[in-house]
This record gives sequence, C-alpha cells and structure tokens, in this order.
Amino acid sequence: MNVFERLTFFASLYNVHDNPERGMWLLYVTVLLLSALVYQLGFARRLPMLKNVIIYTLLALGCTILTFFAVFLPVAEGLAVAALVLIIYKIRLKQAKQEERP
Repeated sequence: MNVFERLTFFASLYNVHDNPERGMWLLYVTVLLLSALVYQLGFARRLPMLKNVIIYTLLALGCTILTFFAVFLPVAEGLAVAALVLIIYKIRLKQAKQEERP
C-alpha cells in the first residue's frame, strides 16, 4: 500500500471528499493542536490564568490564518517536525539534568 492509498483511506474514513468543510475543520484542529503543543514545549512560561486564556485565544485566531496557508503549504507538517524536535530537546535536557545530579 503506497502513501497515496493510505491518505485516501484516511480521507474516506473522515468523508472529506464529500464534505470539504469537515476537512477544513480537521485541518484547523490539527494546526491548532500542533501549535499549542509547540508553544507549550518551547515557549510557555508560568502565567496567571487570564493571560493564558488571552494567549490561547490569540493562538486560536492565528491558527485560522495558518489553516488557509496549510491548504497549499506544509504548515501542519512543519509544526509536527517542530514538535518532534522540541520533544527530543526536552528529553535530552531532562537526561542531562539527571546525569548532572550527584
């Protein structure tokens, strides 16, 4: 089974060929979740609750623009790679801190 057939399987599973609006919502949710993950892994600091609400609201608004770009550009794939790199970085950082302790 090649990549195209696998992608067609997932597209038919969520019925996005017949309902492109559902496909856009799935793309938006994917971009939003990956953006939130990248923010949390790489940039988040401890903030008061209201500031977190404001940040995630603005993140959700920004992801609407990113979703339109993601239709033609590899935005979701880039976010996935960034999340993977940040996860590896966090794991290595944790290992280095554990080795540093006597």
